[in-house]
Amino acid sequence: MKKRLVRSRQKIIAGVCGGIAEYLGWDVVWTRILFVVLSIATAILTGIFVYIILWVAMPEPEVQA
Repeated sequence: MKKRLVRSRQKIIAGVCGGIAEYLGWDVVWTRILFVVLSIATAILTGIFVYIILWVAMPEPEVQA
């Protein structure tokens, strides 16, 4: 089965960082820390803008019955 980039069910805000971490096989805590550091380094509004775009672009995880 092909791996898909989807938002995580274990989320704090929208599951974007969790979904990226699951897709890449990274720890979600380090992914969130990296996102915050990169957001601060590149102007906080840029990070928020990117997060919102990913929130809209990444599909929700499929519900398993």
